[in-house]
Amino acid sequence: MDIETIVTQPLFFERNRVYRIYLGGKPYREIFNDGYDDGTDNMFPEEWVASKVKAINPKYFGARDGVSVVKGTDIFFDDLLRDYPEELLGGRKYDCLVKFLDSAIRLPFQVHPTKEFSRKYFHSEYGKTEAWLVVAARPGAKLYFGFKDKIAKEELAALEERSETERDIMGGLLQGVDVKPGDLWLIRAGLIHAIGAGCTIIEVQEPTDFTIQPERWCGNYHISYEEEYIGLTKDTALNAVNYDIYGAAAQAYARVVPRTEIDTPTYKKEVLISYEDTPCFGENRHTLQDGGSFVMDYAPSVYICLEGEAVITGEGYERPIRRGDYFYLPYAAEGKFTVTAQKRAVLIECLPSKQ
Repeated sequence: MDIETIVTQPLFFERNRVYRIYLGGKPYREIFNDGYDDGTDNMFPEEWVASKVKAINPKYFGARDGVSVVKGTDIFFDDLLRDYPEELLGGRKYDCLVKFLDSAIRLPFQVHPTKEFSRKYFHSEYGKTEAWLVVAARPGAKLYFGFKDKIAKEELAALEERSETERDIMGGLLQGVDVKPGDLWLIRAGLIHAIGAGCTIIEVQEPTDFTIQPERWCGNYHISYEEEYIGLTKDTALNAVNYDIYGAAAQAYARVVPRTEIDTPTYKKEVLISYEDTPCFGENRHTLQDGGSFVMDYAPSVYICLEGEAVITGEGYERPIRRGDYFYLPYAAEGKFTVTAQKRAVLIECLPSKQ
């Protein structure tokens, strides 16, 4: 396989399921439809897309859990980025992480650090602001944003202790929102939140796995102190929470409404997350039908085929894609490849931080 050519074309990857402490993944059999999934929930409920990020887990199953491997090779994506920076990056940053995530249970309520918090305590330039696009929902699916009522850090600390024996005491603190496919949310660092049972989402986030989860249980899994606070003291970790956003304001703070940028009979482009919403990443939705097409005009970027079938074409290049396929567009490929759908296709485009 010619690596020199690969790094100038849309880059595809092996399946990249990541172990988590919760059950999920049942809908992937239909979404990906490639024989990898058996249609049951398991402990690998996340698919990390074009990832250069290593997962933080209580146990590991490979050399670099979470990091993608180039399809048909044994090459890790982070190594490829290091070895071919001009072709893949062109002096730009690729600093987002994209995931499919599906949970069969309510996840522990959690908070992610801001950039400032991460610099101080994790020596990282990235926090973990994230966006959720709901792509499927089981009956009764919910997401949770913010505390129902104002709460002080001391109260939260005490409730976390009680959650050892009162397993669902934390669940009553947060306000739930019924969800449906197409719903869009932006969870800025500091906002307390949780993914409820039955939600399948595409998540775009800053490129870290920093998650503070002050709750002792995830289903029947007992969360260790280390996992709750990822190496920080409890007192320090709980400072990552924004205690001033609660009630209806928290839901309004998180909700995002897509903005249509192009709308023709065969092609529609919607801005889901703009750099005005957050400078951390961007997200667009491209809908094609009846021969509609668009040129992939910015790289580095990641594309997910969410619905239907399409074809990618370029000079001497043609590749069909279908629902569940995803790829990384290298800098060297910017503006050189077109996506066309004879019937209908929907692609999600995920962009790195504002450059």
